[in-house]
Amino acid sequence: MDTPSPAPGALHGVRVVEMGQLIAGPFAGKTLGEFGADVIKVEPPGSGDPLRSWRLLKDGTSVWWQVQSRNKRSIALDLRDAEGQDIARRLIAQADVLIENFRPGTLEGWGLGYEALSALNPGLVMLRISGYGQTGPYRDLPGFGAIGEAMGGLRHLTGEPGRVPVRCGISLGDTLAALHGCIGVLTALYHRQAHGGRGQVIDVALNEAVFNVMESLLPEYSAFGAVRGPAGSALPGIAPSNAYRCRDGVVLIAGNGDSIFKRLMQAIDRADLGNDAALVGNAGRVARAAELDAAIEAWTAGRDVADVLAVLGEARVPCGKVYTAQDIAEDPHYRAREMLLSQTTRAGDTLEVPGIVPKLMSTPGSVRTSAPNLGDDTDAVLHELGLRDGEIAALRERGVVA
Repeated sequence: MDTPSPAPGALHGVRVVEMGQLIAGPFAGKTLGEFGADVIKVEPPGSGDPLRSWRLLKDGTSVWWQVQSRNKRSIALDLRDAEGQDIARRLIAQADVLIENFRPGTLEGWGLGYEALSALNPGLVMLRISGYGQTGPYRDLPGFGAIGEAMGGLRHLTGEPGRVPVRCGISLGDTLAALHGCIGVLTALYHRQAHGGRGQVIDVALNEAVFNVMESLLPEYSAFGAVRGPAGSALPGIAPSNAYRCRDGVVLIAGNGDSIFKRLMQAIDRADLGNDAALVGNAGRVARAAELDAAIEAWTAGRDVADVLAVLGEARVPCGKVYTAQDIAEDPHYRAREMLLSQTTRAGDTLEVPGIVPKLMSTPGSVRTSAPNLGDDTDAVLHELGLRDGEIAALRERGVVA
């Protein structure tokens, strides 16, 4: 029996032109594509998006690419060529959304700035992701997600006190910027449809996207002159909440709610601490955080992770193992929630890849197509613009398309 095709997503009918490379812009395009948008990815002929060759390769292509570019169509188009720029204008004239994450001014130099494009397409929503935004004294500086994490305040909080800040291990600045960009795109599309508004620019800076999730960092400095610093695996000002060693791994335990704390102490056979009047509230526990952490780890250190999780789960204390990729791949909850998907590449390989977040009840996201090879859809997209086979062949001969 044939497998039925996924139902059209919530963004079915929305056309997105993605000119971004690597992570921030393409992650935004990926997210919109998973919910039904038609995402046309513009890549330079010959090399394509550098992400194709990042990290571990299978059959010559990054396995990361297989996730980042699913549900997209690839057109290989030279944007530095005048003919290529003209084709881009024709493509954008029919689009709802343009995504780009070049350095500010790059598109303007190609005659593809917002003023020029909105004259062709007044409804165009343009997502611009850059290191520091389209304005301000830093606008022309090159920016990567890692630098955004540093200047957004995140890196100062990661790692152990007194040591060099550490990287969180993933390109968090890029993905935070992409998600903020998606919020902006959806808001602008709603405004355009519900209020008859024109299109507009969404200006997302990597450092600002990071700064936006930094919780009370700035208010604490403003009110008290307090500069929060790194605290290792602990949660500063909240106790007990930390990582604790077991015989065969590490668990995170968050026993910081008043009633949770009492249950945690009962579970680890430290009712004396649970009943201590000085520890009833968080302020008292913070003052004795080292003592509490030592008591908890004295209990976890002699047990396996599975035993710790079972006991604390029964006591309704929030806890979890520090997962590796293998742990995630073997976890039945991830599978039950369809967060582990089997995806076939265009080379015929099968990969397990992350599922789709968030989960919509009526119009869920889906993987409709695997990540394209470079230029897989060049002819189809150009035909949609009205170009004939002979014109496409001539453009290919001149290296404008591939």
